[in-house]
Amino acid sequence: MQVIWENVRQSINRLKTNRKPKQPLSPGWKWAAIIMIIPSLILFIIQSIYFFGDRGIYEFTVATLLFILFISLISGLLTVLLFAFKKLPNLYLWLFFSSCFMLFICFMGPLEVSALFIFVFILSLTLWGALIYRLKEKGGIRNKLLFALLTIWIGLFSYWIINDGQPSPRGVTLKELKKANHYDSSSIQNPNQNGLYKVQSITYGSKNSYRKEFNRKNSLLTKPIDASSFLEKWSTLRTKTFGFGPKELPLNGTVWYPKGEGPFPLVIAVHGNHLMTDYSDPGYKYLGQLLASRGYIFVSIDENFLNVSPFNDMFIFHALEKENPARAILLLEHLKTWKNWNKEEKNPFFEKVDMDNIALIGHSRGGEAISIAAAFNQLSNSPDNAKIKFNYGFHIRSLISISGTDGYYSPSGKPVPLQNINYLALHGSHDMDVNSFSGYSQFNRIHFNSDQDFMKASVYIYGANHGQFNQTWGKRDGVGLGNQLFNLKQLMPIEDQERVAKVFISSFLDATIKNKKEYKLIFKDIGYAQKWLPNTMYISDYGDSKTSILTSFDEDIDVLSTSVMGGRIQGKHLMEWKEERMKLKYGESLNSVVRLGWNLRKLRKAASYTVFLPGKGLNLTENSSISFSMADSTKRKNPSYRKDLIDLTITLVDDEGNRASLPLSHVSKLIPMIEGKLLKWPFTELSPTKEPIFQHFNFQLKDFKRMNPAFNPQTLNQISFEFNRTEKGTVLVNDIGIR
Repeated sequence: MQVIWENVRQSINRLKTNRKPKQPLSPGWKWAAIIMIIPSLILFIIQSIYFFGDRGIYEFTVATLLFILFISLISGLLTVLLFAFKKLPNLYLWLFFSSCFMLFICFMGPLEVSALFIFVFILSLTLWGALIYRLKEKGGIRNKLLFALLTIWIGLFSYWIINDGQPSPRGVTLKELKKANHYDSSSIQNPNQNGLYKVQSITYGSKNSYRKEFNRKNSLLTKPIDASSFLEKWSTLRTKTFGFGPKELPLNGTVWYPKGEGPFPLVIAVHGNHLMTDYSDPGYKYLGQLLASRGYIFVSIDENFLNVSPFNDMFIFHALEKENPARAILLLEHLKTWKNWNKEEKNPFFEKVDMDNIALIGHSRGGEAISIAAAFNQLSNSPDNAKIKFNYGFHIRSLISISGTDGYYSPSGKPVPLQNINYLALHGSHDMDVNSFSGYSQFNRIHFNSDQDFMKASVYIYGANHGQFNQTWGKRDGVGLGNQLFNLKQLMPIEDQERVAKVFISSFLDATIKNKKEYKLIFKDIGYAQKWLPNTMYISDYGDSKTSILTSFDEDIDVLSTSVMGGRIQGKHLMEWKEERMKLKYGESLNSVVRLGWNLRKLRKAASYTVFLPGKGLNLTENSSISFSMADSTKRKNPSYRKDLIDLTITLVDDEGNRASLPLSHVSKLIPMIEGKLLKWPFTELSPTKEPIFQHFNFQLKDFKRMNPAFNPQTLNQISFEFNRTEKGTVLVNDIGIR
């Protein structure tokens, strides 16, 4: 044992003898480190103000210092780990990693973009700091020239950071695509116009609410609820901030309501995930005032205590988890409160609430929460814990998802299913938070019984972002400085985005809650709403319970089969023909579509895709129509919205072989994929910019009969898509049906 120890001691002595002396940090490296760390620290403190500025000076200071300490420890650890391989001084490496962490938190965005941006940022400041020292010590024309060039570069780089970007060219607009003289909207009143009712407002909340506005003198009192079974990782810091835990979540809300006898339909709106202490629920005042004037009781509820908080979540290490079901449960408990108030004689809303006509509006995660609430509303037990009993059963008729998420919660490991409920999904092409049109996935999962009257619609809006649907959130979809990576200049003005929301939401509620059928026209063809909407690009889809689906492409893996017995499919001269799940910007949708590609120049023959109908059971008349959804999926190097509009021919054949044809442009040409170039140049192409968005088409059979009087709509036998009007392209087709 003594021999072994002696050998170890001698080895250590040899290492000490051979070890190179530590290199002192030269003045040049000191300047490089100082110039790098100071701007990083300043930007980090600015970001801390976004994160913690509303906490008070003491908590702000403590949180910021702890944050910096944590970053210093992590970067110091990395420096130690890389010590054996480094050629740079230790102090510089330590400050280098500290700057990297600080800047990453400041400029959170797509990983590859953030990494490249931070690399350029740090490299520029490092070289600038070293040149400052070199210029101070040696001077020289060469050093002065390099310093001047680098200073100009840093100035331009700084301007790039603070600048909002540049506007993007807009393609074919609604008024260009849908000529006003083709639409008679005289029977439709302006859905954006205030109604006849005087609007009043009141708040309600649990006793001793953490927000005074819910405990005013005239505020109504509610009882808190226990949602602990639907939440995980509620921190003690969260309890300390609010004064309550998950077993006593408050029911808080602001109500805008019409002055009148009633009863009035009830509309409850819920916000999504945002900074917890930057309250989101006041952001829907513009909707509340409009809808209340038009005869709805509108409630914007408070679920801010379920939102993200860098302070309470200890940045990311103790974040609240799996809270989406809790968001839904709170919605249903609010409805239960309203049901009780409607029966209480001393309550100001006694017999003023039409509990048979309820609509839910959700923004972001709220857009998913309303679907979960509608699903829970029909259940007697929780799908995740059957010991938890539900007893709701409200008459929720309509759901409106604004930039809604999908898939954060999967009951029993399955996507949220919905049936026999009206649904509208709105989404912006420049959404910098929910990048893909997630609400369209829920749109596809909604099914109807043919004996009832329901509809579903989706609208994709060019220039709309995530936050401007909420007056509190605004045009910056992220928190703090990270927004400066995005091209904010191309966003539509906030007043235009609010107008879009008001037109579609008001129209949808009037159509589905008040049964004003004329407003359905807007969703079947938004050309009917063009005089009330900002003149930008829109792509809309539609479905209803009056449509019999011939083929949805979800039934099996046979490309020749249809969704109805006795039908079949035939394709000719197609360059591409396959059924697939639609590819989104990130991931893919859960529903299947058919991909069809053609090239007239290459094959010199027109391609076609034909659906053969079953012989009976469709009950067709001249007032019936053919409906389908189609999306452009053509890959183009330099797309032009105006030149690349796809046209084709729709041909119908009856049992006697009589043919009648109309161009797709009889309804509308197919709009190319809308590009939402979210990031500033030169990062524009480093993240996905587009995805297929489905456009609804509806062709009345009587229009085909006008083209050929011999054609008999009642014996329709074939529906054929003939790709003979555009030289080449690729489209996706979904839900071919008879309405």
